[in-house]
Amino acid sequence: MSNLSSLSFYIPELIIIIAILLVIVLDVIPVCKKYTFPLSLGAILLASVFLWQSYGESHGLFMGMISIDPFSHFFKMIFLLSTFSIILISRYEKQLDSNYSAEYNALLLIVLLGMFLMSSSINLIMIYLSIELVSIPSYILAGMLKNDKESNEASLKYVIFGSFASGLMLFGLSILYGITGSTDIGVVTAALQAIEYPLSIYFPLILILVGFGYKISMVPFHFWTPDVYEGAPTPITAFLSVAPKAAGFAILIRVFYTMFTLEGSVSATLPLTNINWPTLIAVASAVTMTLGNLLAVQQEDVKRLLAYSTISHVGFMLMAFAIISPDAVRAIMLYLFIYLFMNLSAFYMAIFASNKLNAHHINDWDGLSRKNPVLCAFMALTLISLTGLPPTAGFVGKFYIFAELFKHQQFYWLAVVAILNSVVSLYYYFKIIKSMYLVDVEGEVNKIEAHPVVNWSIILFSAQNILFFIYWEPLIGFIEKSINLWSG
Repeated sequence: MSNLSSLSFYIPELIIIIAILLVIVLDVIPVCKKYTFPLSLGAILLASVFLWQSYGESHGLFMGMISIDPFSHFFKMIFLLSTFSIILISRYEKQLDSNYSAEYNALLLIVLLGMFLMSSSINLIMIYLSIELVSIPSYILAGMLKNDKESNEASLKYVIFGSFASGLMLFGLSILYGITGSTDIGVVTAALQAIEYPLSIYFPLILILVGFGYKISMVPFHFWTPDVYEGAPTPITAFLSVAPKAAGFAILIRVFYTMFTLEGSVSATLPLTNINWPTLIAVASAVTMTLGNLLAVQQEDVKRLLAYSTISHVGFMLMAFAIISPDAVRAIMLYLFIYLFMNLSAFYMAIFASNKLNAHHINDWDGLSRKNPVLCAFMALTLISLTGLPPTAGFVGKFYIFAELFKHQQFYWLAVVAILNSVVSLYYYFKIIKSMYLVDVEGEVNKIEAHPVVNWSIILFSAQNILFFIYWEPLIGFIEKSINLWSG
């Protein structure tokens, strides 16, 4: 489709682009600076309306650079929901300087645009550009607390690791272009079918996996995660733990299921001949969840603990990615959607504790249940869901992941590793619950209340852990309709 005719199918992205430009312009005018916050939220809501109206359509846009399909729509809804929530709650976070709120919102919108492109890219050049459009503003957001040494360290480490991973990925993409003669992943797929020497495919595949593995914090490309999560402002940590992770899985699924399978589609049943990348992913899954959990056990800083927790959850999602089937993709998408609510509610509780008590370590949460019993009850629910215990949505997400391994009768050893890791995660999640409920505090206990926006964000996001345990079938049905990639 030509560039001009593509614009009519590109309205949500155009709304975000216009909002970015308006926020930058309004920031220059002192009397208009206060309007950047409602403008950012309004643009996301408007983009959501147009995105929902176009759901189900499938088109290749801008001469084969990106695609609009149900698969990308699903992930874009995750991006919009998480970005809207983060912009809203950031206004009531004490760490952030209100003087930089316009730049902050503009950077978040730029990352949102990049994630939209990541979920839709079907060209090697576009894949690289979209990842960089997400990464570069994220480096700045991680160092938003410019007078904070830890925030500066987080930003610097993020830049160094990100640049290294991007360079390796670009090298892998260039090799693919060299051996296939095209940057269109559909043409690349057809060319890879005819290559006789697996080593020539393995090398770029591993290099590309470095770039994608960095985005999703897969071991051994996870080293940036704990330091960046600890040093960045808490809303940014929450954002990085959910939205870019979902974008990373979106592009991982699209690229690997298109380029490195025999049929070149989600319905493919086998990897490329003699290219056994599912085993590579299975090993990475086991190492990722094990290392994430074992290191989380040793943490006392809540944000750092949740960082290693994020790494372990990536390992669980990679379990399903090691199985090539539409049902495996469905399991990953379900887990990602549930994980959005679990993780954001946990980080929002960390924002509440930081704002009111300057609490950053688990010991600082001692007796918190006596100061705000309602929010602590919802936090306990969230932590139980993150562990994967019933009756919570986290159990449903893990059930679908495990079901794929047993249904396809593959990687039973990986299921055993995952079960053992779930037991380990009980320990460090329940350390927080123990601190809130079982540790007494001396002296008089004063009740503390959260700002209504923070309060209801925690309650609403945590409540989904019960809702999706009781009533997840409509969500599964919606996801099944979304497992449809544009094939040209």
